[in-house]
Amino acid sequence: MIQPKEMVTDFQPPRKNLVADLIAGLTFAVVNIPSSMAHAMMATVNPVLGTYTLIFGMPIAAIFTSSVFMNVSTTSALSVAVGSTLTGMTSAKKGEALIVLVILVGIIQILLGLFRQGSLTRFVPNSVMVGFANGVAVLIILGQLSDFTGYKSAYANKVAQTLDMVLNVDEISYQSFAIGLITLLLVLILSRTRLRKISAILALTVATALVQIVQWSSIPLIQNVATFPTRLPRPTLPDFSLITSLIIPALSITIVGLVQGAIVSQSIPNPNGKYPDVSRDFFGQGIANFVTGFFQGIPAGGSMSGTSLSINSGARTRWANIFAGVFVAIIILAFEQFVGLVPMPALAALVLLAGFNSLQIPAATIVYQTGLVPSVLMGLTFVLTLIIPLQYAVLSGVAISVLLYAINQSNQVKVVEIVLVPGGLPEERPAPPELPDNQATILYIFGSIFFAATKKIEKSLPSPENSNRPVVILGLRGHYEISSTFIKTLLGYANDLKTHGGKLMITGIDPQIKLILDRTGFTAAIGDENIFLKTSHFFEGMNEAIQAADLWLAA
Repeated sequence: MIQPKEMVTDFQPPRKNLVADLIAGLTFAVVNIPSSMAHAMMATVNPVLGTYTLIFGMPIAAIFTSSVFMNVSTTSALSVAVGSTLTGMTSAKKGEALIVLVILVGIIQILLGLFRQGSLTRFVPNSVMVGFANGVAVLIILGQLSDFTGYKSAYANKVAQTLDMVLNVDEISYQSFAIGLITLLLVLILSRTRLRKISAILALTVATALVQIVQWSSIPLIQNVATFPTRLPRPTLPDFSLITSLIIPALSITIVGLVQGAIVSQSIPNPNGKYPDVSRDFFGQGIANFVTGFFQGIPAGGSMSGTSLSINSGARTRWANIFAGVFVAIIILAFEQFVGLVPMPALAALVLLAGFNSLQIPAATIVYQTGLVPSVLMGLTFVLTLIIPLQYAVLSGVAISVLLYAINQSNQVKVVEIVLVPGGLPEERPAPPELPDNQATILYIFGSIFFAATKKIEKSLPSPENSNRPVVILGLRGHYEISSTFIKTLLGYANDLKTHGGKLMITGIDPQIKLILDRTGFTAAIGDENIFLKTSHFFEGMNEAIQAADLWLAA
């Protein structure tokens, strides 16, 4: 568990790095205010709420995380997951649910961090995350076509909305489409110049000015869908009655956020060259979300793009992220009139571009080339992300991965014969179908021996039916868990051997496995003298078993 003294970060005044961190913070604020508002749109809430996450969550995370540079802010995946959860609710209900949802995410992350559960991310396979990430990217793209084209579909599902738009292409608003397209082209052109760091803000400025000049009043503006504050929001208490209905979505969103954060943590080292403590980063993200929830912000998570932007802008310490939050607050409060004039199609263009940039085609190619099971898992997760509520897609992908892993492992088990070669090294051969008479046969099991694999192991064991006094020496070195199903199978095999005058010997047993065999009566059934514990010498137990078998056969 994380100790209180470990929560004290290397939080030092910037001093010599003050100017560099101020510039990095300002650059991040200018570039990411539009992005945070776009992320709030993905979450189907007031675009301004995305900036609240930057104002409150980002500086708090900077104080508590182990990572010096990791930027904890709004992300596309988290926002789409929230939007999927809130779909169908009224605006008032969305506001209440969002507060509870973000606070729950924060609590779960805090607990995982306190109890050092950073290693839990290893249980989410890469194939699931690649499928999920690409599914989210497609949803981001499809979800912005409505604002980009001005066509409002009556369907709820993003795929259905897109098909509906294609079938009614003559009903799109060409004014909205033109502004969106101009914004998109400007960003793409400017991103190839020295102005690439502020390409988004410049494109939005041009689009905003163009709408005001040509007076296209039919184009919706941010001020038409968002209420700008005259001061920072006050804390709001959550509606505790919503906890039960939101705990599962909160768990799913937590998984997405933690995996994203772990990727950032393990990709970017601290200034001392060491990689951050993932568990403490969990804790820092949790504190950020817990506080952000009370101020009505959307969930925050480790952002690779935000972290890269901050570093490339000259960040030297964690103060860069703290300053960024301060600058966001200043800009929102002082320039809200200009921000409100930004056209919605222009903002949708930025989100569309973010969606395309989020597509992980190379990663998907690697998964596809690794084999059938990872490819199927990636494909299933991708499809589920598109057709079911997003908060369940990740959980479904993890559950399917566990099932496929169990099936795969049960089919990978193999029983082989170890043949001793005089004057040479032992040879590995396929297990014989039948056991020879008056002879010891050495067998070894490769793969898992958990219950699902037991039936295949049973079929692979050589038959003693036509044998006289056969001895089987079964090596189990390297197996540290044993199921009752496997013990039952071994007891049956031992009885078959005994029926034909033979016996079963077990070698390479771990002491913990031996205790289980003693408690279940297996040791008493085959005889304690026929069980040989593993030692530090690899073949010592096996050699003892071979000698004992030779003496028994000779007698």
